[in-house]
Amino acid sequence: MSASVPLSARPAASETELLIVGAGPAGLFACYYAGMRGLDVTLLDSLPHLGGQVAALYPDKEIFDVAGFPAVRGRELVERLTRQAESASPSVLLGESAMELRRDASGEVLVTTDAGRIIRAAAVLITGGIGRFTPRPLPALAGFAGDGVHHLVEPPHAYTDRQVVIVGGGDSAVDWANTLVPHACQVTIVHRRTRFRAHQYSVDRLMDSPVRVLTNSEIVEVHGTEALKAVTVRDCGTQALETFDADVLIPALGHIASLGPLTTWGLALDRQQIQVDTSMSTGLDRVYAAGDITTYPGKVRLMAVGFGEAATAVNNIAVLLRPDEDLFPGHSSERPPIPTT
Repeated sequence: MSASVPLSARPAASETELLIVGAGPAGLFACYYAGMRGLDVTLLDSLPHLGGQVAALYPDKEIFDVAGFPAVRGRELVERLTRQAESASPSVLLGESAMELRRDASGEVLVTTDAGRIIRAAAVLITGGIGRFTPRPLPALAGFAGDGVHHLVEPPHAYTDRQVVIVGGGDSAVDWANTLVPHACQVTIVHRRTRFRAHQYSVDRLMDSPVRVLTNSEIVEVHGTEALKAVTVRDCGTQALETFDADVLIPALGHIASLGPLTTWGLALDRQQIQVDTSMSTGLDRVYAAGDITTYPGKVRLMAVGFGEAATAVNNIAVLLRPDEDLFPGHSSERPPIPTT
């Protein structure tokens, strides 16, 4: 297929050697690595775009745990991973969910999507991140239908001269506060606990910044009809109430993850993760998994780890499908470079 065709516009095949379910960072890197191994690959994702959770939730947030990048914005990372994945000339199917997995008489895997499409694959690699995700609700927003509540954060310049309130104490909340403080006229972060759960480096940046930090506090009421005007915060210790102006409220309380139809595939699950072995096999014949959707003893949930798991899975799949090949394919530096344009 011509490299001039955008990756997101390439049609999906009905038959493929490797079907990758999930087109987030781990899935895109797995696609690239499958191309290195000479595999015919198809990318499937329920979202209408590539990049998974990164593209959907924090395209303009800086990411610090990708090797070689002191900091990289989510949007740029997805663009680079997409360009890298294009070298595999994959087929792409976006906006459809994998629903059913079964096998034919030859042992190959048949995956049916929610659109009724059937994809026949010699092997499947699940890189679905946290699965389907929905934002955790903020009780104070019940019944509020006005503008100003941003579950998906806009580019930082959109918050210039605005009064922004961020709710949460994890990495997402703290990172957004650090990202928006140079743009907004005021950033306030409200966290119901006394300590943040975010990376200590990010918390130190927060504490050294002009962000107003309200810990052991919670938002109990929002004000405004057509648009947000103010919020009321309660100190959970003293029970004192404070109301102050706000133009934007960002609930960064995390997401409720669900594996959806994957729970019917016969996979060994631990809560919302798929158990895998050192080859990234799920234990189901020809079905592997990599990235945040997996679990095993000592698992560390970093994007950098997901990239390594994707490479491990693809190499083991390549040997499964082509037993005469070596598990280690050689160093990528021994291959022609990927075009940068």
